[in-house]
Amino acid sequence: MTTPQRPYWLQQALEQEQPAPAIPLQAHVEADICIIGGGYTGLWSAIQLKQAEPALNIVVLERELCGSGASGRNGGCLLTWSTKYPSLCRRYGAQEAARLVRASERAVLEIRDFCEQHSIDAELRIDGTCYTATNGFHSGAMDKLVAGLEREGLNSWSRLDESELLARTGSEAHLEGHFSPLAGSVQPALLVRGLRRVALSIGITVYEHTPMTRMERSQPTLIETPHGSVTANKVILALNAWTPSLFKEFDKHLVLVSSDMAITNPAPAELKRLGLNHGAAVVDGRTFVHYYRSTPDGRLMLGKGGNMFAFGNRLHKAFDQPSRYQTILKRALQRFFPDLKTGIAATWTGPSDRSATGLPFFGRLEGDSDIYYGLGYSGNGVVQSLLGAKILTSLVLGRNDDWTRCGLAQGPQGQFPPEPVRWLGAITVRNAIRRKETAEDRGHQPWPWDRWLARFADTAGKADKET
Repeated sequence: MTTPQRPYWLQQALEQEQPAPAIPLQAHVEADICIIGGGYTGLWSAIQLKQAEPALNIVVLERELCGSGASGRNGGCLLTWSTKYPSLCRRYGAQEAARLVRASERAVLEIRDFCEQHSIDAELRIDGTCYTATNGFHSGAMDKLVAGLEREGLNSWSRLDESELLARTGSEAHLEGHFSPLAGSVQPALLVRGLRRVALSIGITVYEHTPMTRMERSQPTLIETPHGSVTANKVILALNAWTPSLFKEFDKHLVLVSSDMAITNPAPAELKRLGLNHGAAVVDGRTFVHYYRSTPDGRLMLGKGGNMFAFGNRLHKAFDQPSRYQTILKRALQRFFPDLKTGIAATWTGPSDRSATGLPFFGRLEGDSDIYYGLGYSGNGVVQSLLGAKILTSLVLGRNDDWTRCGLAQGPQGQFPPEPVRWLGAITVRNAIRRKETAEDRGHQPWPWDRWLARFADTAGKADKET
Protein backbone atom coordinates (compact mmCIF):
# COMPACT_ATOMS: atom_id res chain seq x y z
CA MET A 1 0.00 0.00 0.00
CA THR A 2 1.48 3.34 -1.08
CA THR A 3 1.39 6.39 1.14
CA PRO A 4 -0.50 9.22 -0.61
CA GLN A 5 0.98 12.67 -1.03
CA ARG A 6 -0.02 14.83 1.91
CA PRO A 7 -2.65 17.40 1.00
CA TYR A 8 -1.65 21.05 1.32
CA TRP A 9 -3.79 21.78 4.38
CA LEU A 10 -2.60 18.68 6.24
CA GLN A 11 1.06 19.43 5.59
CA GLN A 12 0.53 22.95 6.94
CA ALA A 13 -1.30 21.64 10.00
CA LEU A 14 1.36 19.03 10.81
CA GLU A 15 4.13 21.61 10.56
CA GLN A 16 2.26 23.73 13.07
CA GLU A 17 1.33 20.83 15.35
CA GLN A 18 4.64 18.94 15.34
CA PRO A 19 2.92 15.77 16.61
CA ALA A 20 4.69 12.78 18.08
CA PRO A 21 5.10 9.92 15.59
CA ALA A 22 1.81 8.13 15.01
CA ILE A 23 1.63 4.67 16.56
CA PRO A 24 -0.21 2.00 14.58
CA LEU A 25 -2.16 -0.81 16.21
CA GLN A 26 0.25 -3.67 16.90
CA ALA A 27 -1.78 -6.01 19.11
CA HIS A 28 -5.27 -7.32 19.66
CA VAL A 29 -7.54 -4.97 21.61
CA GLU A 30 -11.17 -5.02 22.71
CA ALA A 31 -13.56 -2.08 22.54
CA ASP A 32 -17.14 -1.19 23.20
CA ILE A 33 -17.16 0.83 19.98
CA CYS A 34 -14.67 0.78 17.10
CA ILE A 35 -14.82 3.63 14.60
CA ILE A 36 -13.24 3.07 11.19
CA GLY A 37 -12.07 6.43 9.88
CA GLY A 38 -10.40 9.30 11.69
CA GLY A 39 -11.96 12.22 9.85
CA TYR A 40 -14.73 14.59 10.88
CA THR A 41 -17.51 12.00 11.04
CA GLY A 42 -15.44 9.48 12.98
CA LEU A 43 -13.92 11.91 15.47
CA TRP A 44 -17.09 13.94 16.08
CA SER A 45 -18.92 10.64 16.70
CA ALA A 46 -16.22 9.38 19.06
CA ILE A 47 -16.24 12.62 21.06
CA GLN A 48 -20.03 12.81 21.31
CA LEU A 49 -20.32 9.16 22.34
CA LYS A 50 -17.63 9.57 24.99
CA GLN A 51 -19.25 12.72 26.32
CA ALA A 52 -22.62 10.98 26.50
CA GLU A 53 -21.26 7.85 28.20
CA PRO A 54 -17.75 8.43 29.62
CA ALA A 55 -17.29 4.77 30.56
CA LEU A 56 -17.33 3.65 26.92
CA ASN A 57 -14.09 2.18 25.59
CA ILE A 58 -13.84 3.75 22.12
CA VAL A 59 -11.14 2.94 19.54
CA VAL A 60 -10.65 4.89 16.29
CA LEU A 61 -8.72 3.33 13.40
CA GLU A 62 -7.33 5.64 10.70
CA ARG A 63 -5.61 4.26 7.59
CA GLU A 64 -3.10 7.15 7.36
CA LEU A 65 -3.13 10.25 9.55
CA CYS A 66 -6.26 11.94 10.82
CA GLY A 67 -6.87 14.55 8.14
CA SER A 68 -5.47 12.55 5.21
CA GLY A 69 -8.91 12.07 3.70
CA ALA A 70 -11.62 14.54 2.74
CA SER A 71 -11.62 16.15 6.20
CA GLY A 72 -8.10 17.48 5.67
CA ARG A 73 -8.27 18.42 2.02
CA ASN A 74 -11.62 20.13 1.41
CA GLY A 75 -12.00 23.82 0.70
CA GLY A 76 -12.83 24.67 4.30
CA CYS A 77 -16.16 26.35 3.52
CA LEU A 78 -18.60 26.23 6.45
CA LEU A 79 -21.96 26.07 4.66
CA THR A 80 -25.39 25.11 5.94
CA TRP A 81 -28.35 23.19 4.56
CA SER A 82 -30.40 26.34 3.92
CA THR A 83 -29.79 26.01 0.17
CA LYS A 84 -30.85 22.35 0.44
CA TYR A 85 -34.25 23.32 1.79
CA PRO A 86 -36.17 22.41 -1.42
CA SER A 87 -34.55 18.95 -1.56
CA LEU A 88 -35.14 18.39 2.15
CA CYS A 89 -38.79 19.40 1.79
CA ARG A 90 -39.38 17.04 -1.11
CA ARG A 91 -37.87 14.10 0.73
CA TYR A 92 -38.78 14.63 4.36
CA GLY A 93 -41.54 17.24 4.51
CA ALA A 94 -41.50 20.90 5.48
CA GLN A 95 -41.30 20.37 9.25
CA GLU A 96 -38.27 18.08 9.14
CA ALA A 97 -36.64 20.23 6.46
CA ALA A 98 -36.97 23.26 8.71
CA ARG A 99 -35.50 21.34 11.65
CA LEU A 100 -32.48 20.26 9.61
CA VAL A 101 -31.87 23.75 8.23
CA ARG A 102 -31.97 25.23 11.74
CA ALA A 103 -29.76 22.42 13.07
CA SER A 104 -27.16 23.08 10.36
CA GLU A 105 -27.12 26.80 11.18
CA ARG A 106 -26.69 26.05 14.88
CA ALA A 107 -23.91 23.61 14.00
CA VAL A 108 -21.82 26.44 12.54
CA LEU A 109 -21.89 28.14 15.92
CA GLU A 110 -21.41 24.84 17.77
CA ILE A 111 -18.18 24.24 15.86
CA ARG A 112 -17.01 27.75 16.72
CA ASP A 113 -17.86 27.26 20.40
CA PHE A 114 -16.18 23.83 20.49
CA CYS A 115 -12.98 25.29 19.05
CA GLU A 116 -13.02 28.11 21.59
CA GLN A 117 -13.72 25.74 24.50
CA HIS A 118 -10.88 23.39 23.56
CA SER A 119 -8.40 26.02 22.29
CA ILE A 120 -8.38 24.68 18.73
CA ASP A 121 -6.84 27.35 16.52
CA ALA A 122 -8.40 26.24 13.24
CA GLU A 123 -8.45 29.69 11.61
CA LEU A 124 -12.23 29.57 11.92
CA ARG A 125 -14.02 32.75 10.87
CA ILE A 126 -17.81 33.06 10.94
CA ASP A 127 -17.92 35.76 8.28
CA GLY A 128 -20.79 34.41 6.18
CA THR A 129 -21.13 33.28 2.59
CA CYS A 130 -22.18 34.76 -0.74
CA TYR A 131 -24.09 32.79 -3.38
CA THR A 132 -23.78 34.58 -6.70
CA ALA A 133 -24.66 34.65 -10.38
CA THR A 134 -21.82 35.22 -12.83
CA ASN A 135 -23.92 35.40 -16.00
CA GLY A 136 -27.43 36.41 -16.92
CA PHE A 137 -28.64 32.82 -17.20
CA HIS A 138 -27.99 32.31 -13.48
CA SER A 139 -29.70 35.52 -12.39
CA GLY A 140 -32.70 34.97 -10.14
CA ALA A 141 -31.63 31.46 -9.19
CA MET A 142 -31.86 32.21 -5.46
CA ASP A 143 -35.16 34.08 -5.55
CA LYS A 144 -37.53 31.13 -5.26
CA LEU A 145 -35.41 29.53 -2.52
CA VAL A 146 -35.23 32.75 -0.48
CA ALA A 147 -38.98 33.29 -0.84
CA GLY A 148 -39.65 29.76 0.43
CA LEU A 149 -37.32 30.21 3.39
CA GLU A 150 -38.94 33.56 4.17
CA ARG A 151 -42.43 32.04 4.24
CA GLU A 152 -41.27 29.46 6.81
CA GLY A 153 -39.40 31.94 9.00
CA LEU A 154 -36.07 30.33 8.06
CA ASN A 155 -34.46 32.96 5.90
CA SER A 156 -30.97 34.22 6.75
CA TRP A 157 -30.24 35.49 3.22
CA SER A 158 -30.28 39.10 2.06
CA ARG A 159 -29.86 40.39 -1.49
CA LEU A 160 -26.71 42.43 -2.05
CA ASP A 161 -26.71 45.62 -4.05
CA GLU A 162 -23.95 46.20 -6.58
CA SER A 163 -21.52 47.89 -4.18
CA GLU A 164 -22.13 45.35 -1.41
CA LEU A 165 -21.61 42.48 -3.84
CA LEU A 166 -18.26 43.83 -4.99
CA ALA A 167 -17.18 44.56 -1.41
CA ARG A 168 -17.95 41.04 -0.22
CA THR A 169 -16.68 39.06 -3.23
CA GLY A 170 -13.80 41.23 -4.39
CA SER A 171 -14.67 40.47 -8.01
CA GLU A 172 -16.58 42.26 -10.76
CA ALA A 173 -17.37 38.87 -12.32
CA HIS A 174 -20.39 38.54 -10.03
CA LEU A 175 -23.56 40.12 -11.37
CA GLU A 176 -25.94 39.27 -8.53
CA GLY A 177 -25.59 37.86 -5.06
CA HIS A 178 -27.16 36.94 -1.74
CA PHE A 179 -25.40 36.91 1.63
CA SER A 180 -25.98 34.84 4.76
CA PRO A 181 -24.05 35.53 7.99
CA LEU A 182 -24.49 31.93 9.20
CA ALA A 183 -21.45 30.50 7.43
CA GLY A 184 -17.73 31.01 7.12
CA SER A 185 -14.46 29.20 6.63
CA VAL A 186 -11.92 27.08 8.46
CA GLN A 187 -8.52 25.50 7.88
CA PRO A 188 -9.94 21.98 7.57
CA ALA A 189 -6.89 19.99 8.63
CA LEU A 190 -6.32 22.14 11.70
CA LEU A 191 -9.89 21.37 12.71
CA VAL A 192 -9.59 17.61 12.27
CA ARG A 193 -6.21 17.53 14.04
CA GLY A 194 -7.80 19.53 16.84
CA LEU A 195 -10.61 16.98 17.09
CA ARG A 196 -7.99 14.24 17.33
CA ARG A 197 -6.27 16.04 20.21
CA VAL A 198 -9.55 16.46 22.08
CA ALA A 199 -10.47 12.82 21.48
CA LEU A 200 -7.18 11.66 22.96
CA SER A 201 -7.53 14.01 25.94
CA ILE A 202 -10.89 12.51 26.98
CA GLY A 203 -9.73 8.90 26.82
CA ILE A 204 -10.48 7.85 23.23
CA THR A 205 -7.81 5.64 21.69
CA VAL A 206 -6.71 6.65 18.17
CA TYR A 207 -4.51 4.40 16.02
CA GLU A 208 -3.13 6.01 12.87
CA HIS A 209 -1.38 4.22 10.00
CA THR A 210 -3.83 1.40 10.74
CA PRO A 211 -6.00 0.51 7.74
CA MET A 212 -8.73 -2.07 8.11
CA THR A 213 -7.80 -5.12 6.02
CA ARG A 214 -10.79 -7.33 6.83
CA MET A 215 -13.99 -7.25 8.84
CA GLU A 216 -15.61 -10.38 10.18
CA ARG A 217 -19.30 -9.70 10.71
CA SER A 218 -19.58 -11.66 13.90
CA GLN A 219 -20.73 -10.77 17.40
CA PRO A 220 -18.62 -9.08 18.57
CA THR A 221 -17.32 -7.77 15.26
CA LEU A 222 -13.68 -8.54 14.43
CA ILE A 223 -11.69 -5.89 12.57
CA GLU A 224 -8.29 -6.95 11.27
CA THR A 225 -5.42 -4.58 10.47
CA PRO A 226 -1.89 -5.27 9.12
CA HIS A 227 -0.38 -5.77 12.58
CA GLY A 228 -3.29 -6.12 14.97
CA SER A 229 -7.02 -6.53 15.41
CA VAL A 230 -10.01 -5.20 17.34
CA THR A 231 -13.10 -6.91 18.63
CA ALA A 232 -15.92 -4.45 19.25
CA ASN A 233 -19.53 -4.70 20.33
CA LYS A 234 -20.47 -1.92 17.92
CA VAL A 235 -18.76 -0.48 14.86
CA ILE A 236 -19.14 2.82 12.99
CA LEU A 237 -17.99 3.01 9.37
CA ALA A 238 -16.87 6.62 8.85
CA LEU A 239 -14.95 6.08 5.60
CA ASN A 240 -16.97 8.35 3.29
CA ALA A 241 -15.52 8.15 -0.26
CA TRP A 242 -13.48 5.11 0.73
CA THR A 243 -16.62 3.14 1.69
CA PRO A 244 -17.73 1.63 -1.66
CA SER A 245 -14.32 0.10 -2.34
CA LEU A 246 -14.64 -1.91 0.90
CA PHE A 247 -18.41 -2.39 1.15
CA LYS A 248 -19.88 -3.11 -2.26
CA GLU A 249 -23.47 -2.70 -1.06
CA PHE A 250 -22.93 1.08 -1.20
CA ASP A 251 -21.45 1.19 -4.70
CA LYS A 252 -24.75 1.74 -6.51
CA HIS A 253 -25.70 4.63 -4.21
CA LEU A 254 -22.63 6.78 -4.86
CA VAL A 255 -20.59 8.41 -7.57
CA LEU A 256 -17.04 9.44 -6.69
CA VAL A 257 -16.16 12.75 -8.28
CA SER A 258 -13.21 15.02 -7.68
CA SER A 259 -13.20 18.48 -6.24
CA ASP A 260 -10.05 20.29 -7.32
CA MET A 261 -8.45 23.16 -5.46
CA ALA A 262 -5.67 25.69 -5.85
CA ILE A 263 -4.12 28.09 -3.37
CA THR A 264 -2.05 31.14 -4.22
CA ASN A 265 1.16 32.42 -2.76
CA PRO A 266 0.67 34.95 0.04
CA ALA A 267 -0.54 38.32 -1.26
CA PRO A 268 -2.11 40.08 1.74
CA ALA A 269 -1.82 43.58 0.26
CA GLU A 270 -3.55 42.53 -2.96
CA LEU A 271 -6.33 40.73 -1.11
CA LYS A 272 -6.83 43.71 1.19
CA ARG A 273 -7.13 45.92 -1.90
CA LEU A 274 -9.82 43.57 -3.21
CA GLY A 275 -11.60 43.59 0.15
CA LEU A 276 -10.89 39.90 0.75
CA ASN A 277 -9.41 40.29 4.22
CA HIS A 278 -12.25 38.24 5.74
CA GLY A 279 -13.27 34.59 5.96
CA ALA A 280 -16.48 34.58 3.94
CA ALA A 281 -16.94 31.84 1.35
CA VAL A 282 -18.08 32.78 -2.16
CA VAL A 283 -19.97 30.22 -4.27
CA ASP A 284 -21.15 30.82 -7.82
CA GLY A 285 -24.33 29.58 -9.51
CA ARG A 286 -22.90 26.79 -11.64
CA THR A 287 -23.96 23.18 -11.39
CA PHE A 288 -20.35 22.20 -10.68
CA VAL A 289 -19.53 25.26 -8.65
CA HIS A 290 -16.55 27.50 -8.28
CA TYR A 291 -15.93 28.45 -4.66
CA TYR A 292 -13.26 30.60 -3.11
CA ARG A 293 -12.17 32.30 0.09
CA SER A 294 -9.16 34.01 1.58
CA THR A 295 -6.93 32.68 4.34
CA PRO A 296 -5.65 34.58 7.40
CA ASP A 297 -2.10 34.61 5.96
CA GLY A 298 -3.26 36.42 2.82
CA ARG A 299 -3.70 33.59 0.32
CA LEU A 300 -6.65 32.92 -1.94
CA MET A 301 -8.06 29.39 -2.16
CA LEU A 302 -10.24 28.53 -5.17
CA GLY A 303 -11.93 25.23 -5.89
CA LYS A 304 -14.00 23.67 -8.65
CA GLY A 305 -16.33 20.72 -8.23
CA GLY A 306 -17.40 18.00 -10.67
CA ASN A 307 -14.25 17.25 -12.66
CA MET A 308 -12.92 13.69 -12.54
CA PHE A 309 -15.39 10.81 -12.20
CA ALA A 310 -14.06 7.49 -10.94
CA PHE A 311 -15.02 4.45 -13.02
CA GLY A 312 -16.40 1.80 -10.68
CA ASN A 313 -15.86 4.20 -7.76
CA ARG A 314 -12.20 3.23 -7.71
CA LEU A 315 -9.92 5.48 -5.69
CA HIS A 316 -7.10 5.72 -8.18
CA LYS A 317 -3.85 7.61 -7.65
CA ALA A 318 -5.05 10.85 -9.24
CA PHE A 319 -7.14 11.61 -6.15
CA ASP A 320 -3.91 11.91 -4.13
CA GLN A 321 -1.98 14.03 -6.59
CA PRO A 322 -1.89 17.66 -7.72
CA SER A 323 -4.97 18.54 -9.74
CA ARG A 324 -5.23 17.37 -13.32
CA TYR A 325 -7.39 20.43 -13.94
CA GLN A 326 -4.88 23.17 -13.20
CA THR A 327 -5.75 24.90 -16.48
CA ILE A 328 -9.42 25.14 -15.45
CA LEU A 329 -8.45 26.42 -12.00
CA LYS A 330 -6.06 29.04 -13.42
CA ARG A 331 -8.67 30.16 -15.93
CA ALA A 332 -11.27 30.56 -13.19
CA LEU A 333 -8.86 32.47 -10.97
CA GLN A 334 -8.05 34.82 -13.84
CA ARG A 335 -11.72 35.33 -14.66
CA PHE A 336 -12.60 36.26 -11.08
CA PHE A 337 -9.43 38.27 -10.42
CA PRO A 338 -7.84 39.43 -13.69
CA ASP A 339 -5.50 41.85 -11.90
CA LEU A 340 -4.27 39.42 -9.24
CA LYS A 341 -0.52 39.19 -9.71
CA THR A 342 0.41 36.40 -7.32
CA GLY A 343 0.87 32.86 -8.61
CA ILE A 344 -0.49 29.48 -7.53
CA ALA A 345 1.51 27.82 -4.76
CA ALA A 346 -0.14 24.39 -4.87
CA THR A 347 -3.05 22.42 -6.26
CA TRP A 348 -4.65 19.26 -4.97
CA THR A 349 -7.67 17.08 -5.44
CA GLY A 350 -9.87 14.76 -3.46
CA PRO A 351 -12.80 12.39 -3.90
CA SER A 352 -16.30 13.53 -3.05
CA ASP A 353 -18.89 10.82 -2.38
CA ARG A 354 -21.89 12.19 -4.30
CA SER A 355 -25.09 10.40 -3.32
CA ALA A 356 -28.06 9.93 -5.62
CA THR A 357 -30.01 12.52 -3.60
CA GLY A 358 -27.19 14.99 -2.95
CA LEU A 359 -27.72 14.38 0.78
CA PRO A 360 -25.85 12.14 3.23
CA PHE A 361 -27.39 8.97 4.60
CA PHE A 362 -26.93 6.97 7.79
CA GLY A 363 -28.07 3.62 9.13
CA ARG A 364 -27.14 0.04 10.00
CA LEU A 365 -25.63 -2.51 7.66
CA GLU A 366 -28.31 -4.88 6.45
CA GLY A 367 -28.10 -8.05 8.52
CA ASP A 368 -25.66 -6.46 11.00
CA SER A 369 -27.55 -4.46 13.57
CA ASP A 370 -24.38 -3.42 15.41
CA ILE A 371 -22.50 -1.98 12.41
CA TYR A 372 -23.45 1.61 11.60
CA TYR A 373 -22.44 3.91 8.76
CA GLY A 374 -22.62 7.49 7.55
CA LEU A 375 -21.56 8.84 4.15
CA GLY A 376 -22.69 10.63 0.99
CA TYR A 377 -22.04 14.24 2.06
CA SER A 378 -21.83 15.16 -1.63
CA GLY A 379 -19.17 17.82 -1.20
CA ASN A 380 -20.96 19.67 1.60
CA GLY A 381 -19.82 18.05 4.82
CA VAL A 382 -17.69 20.30 7.04
CA VAL A 383 -20.72 21.45 9.05
CA GLN A 384 -22.94 18.49 8.16
CA SER A 385 -20.49 15.94 9.61
CA LEU A 386 -21.28 17.28 13.08
CA LEU A 387 -24.96 16.59 12.43
CA GLY A 388 -24.02 13.17 11.06
CA ALA A 389 -22.24 12.46 14.34
CA LYS A 390 -25.41 13.37 16.23
CA ILE A 391 -27.35 10.85 14.13
CA LEU A 392 -24.73 8.12 14.61
CA THR A 393 -24.48 8.79 18.35
CA SER A 394 -28.24 8.40 18.77
CA LEU A 395 -28.31 5.26 16.61
CA VAL A 396 -25.44 3.59 18.47
CA LEU A 397 -26.88 4.44 21.90
CA GLY A 398 -30.33 3.18 20.89
CA ARG A 399 -32.09 6.45 21.52
CA ASN A 400 -35.55 7.27 20.25
CA ASP A 401 -35.20 10.92 19.31
CA ASP A 402 -35.36 13.34 16.39
CA TRP A 403 -32.03 12.07 15.06
CA THR A 404 -32.91 8.39 14.95
CA ARG A 405 -36.31 9.23 13.44
CA CYS A 406 -34.70 11.57 10.90
CA GLY A 407 -35.16 10.66 7.25
CA LEU A 408 -31.38 10.83 6.81
CA ALA A 409 -31.07 7.91 9.25
CA GLN A 410 -33.08 5.51 7.07
CA GLY A 411 -30.24 4.39 4.82
CA PRO A 412 -29.56 5.28 1.18
CA GLN A 413 -32.38 6.63 -0.97
CA GLY A 414 -32.07 6.40 -4.72
CA GLN A 415 -29.32 4.82 -6.76
CA PHE A 416 -27.24 5.24 -9.90
CA PRO A 417 -27.15 2.88 -12.90
CA PRO A 418 -24.53 0.11 -12.95
CA GLU A 419 -21.21 0.45 -14.75
CA PRO A 420 -20.34 1.24 -17.46
CA VAL A 421 -23.59 3.20 -17.86
CA ARG A 422 -22.93 5.20 -14.68
CA TRP A 423 -19.49 6.43 -15.75
CA LEU A 424 -20.44 7.04 -19.38
CA GLY A 425 -23.55 8.91 -18.25
CA ALA A 426 -21.60 11.01 -15.75
CA ILE A 427 -18.99 12.02 -18.34
CA THR A 428 -21.68 12.78 -20.94
CA VAL A 429 -23.59 14.99 -18.50
CA ARG A 430 -20.41 16.68 -17.22
CA ASN A 431 -19.31 17.57 -20.75
CA ALA A 432 -22.78 18.87 -21.61
CA ILE A 433 -22.74 21.07 -18.51
CA ARG A 434 -19.33 22.44 -19.47
CA ARG A 435 -20.55 23.33 -22.97
CA LYS A 436 -23.77 24.80 -21.57
CA GLU A 437 -22.02 27.01 -19.03
CA THR A 438 -19.35 28.12 -21.52
CA ALA A 439 -22.11 29.25 -23.86
CA GLU A 440 -23.92 31.02 -21.01
CA ASP A 441 -20.73 32.82 -19.97
CA ARG A 442 -20.49 34.13 -23.54
CA GLY A 443 -24.12 35.26 -23.48
CA HIS A 444 -25.20 32.58 -25.95
CA GLN A 445 -28.17 30.27 -25.66
CA PRO A 446 -26.87 26.71 -25.01
CA TRP A 447 -27.77 23.88 -27.33
CA PRO A 448 -31.11 22.25 -26.40
CA TRP A 449 -29.34 18.88 -26.14
CA ASP A 450 -26.90 20.25 -23.56
CA ARG A 451 -29.70 21.92 -21.60
CA TRP A 452 -31.60 18.64 -21.52
CA LEU A 453 -28.58 16.62 -20.39
CA ALA A 454 -27.67 19.17 -17.71
CA ARG A 455 -31.04 18.61 -16.05
CA PHE A 456 -29.84 15.17 -14.89
CA ALA A 457 -27.30 16.85 -12.60
CA ASP A 458 -29.42 19.87 -11.78
CA THR A 459 -32.84 18.46 -10.99
CA ALA A 460 -32.84 20.07 -7.53
CA GLY A 461 -32.73 23.64 -8.89
CA LYS A 462 -29.93 26.09 -9.38
CA ALA A 463 -29.72 27.20 -5.75
CA ASP A 464 -29.31 23.64 -4.51
CA LYS A 465 -25.64 22.86 -5.13
CA GLU A 466 -22.83 20.73 -3.82
CA THR A 467 -19.52 22.43 -3.02
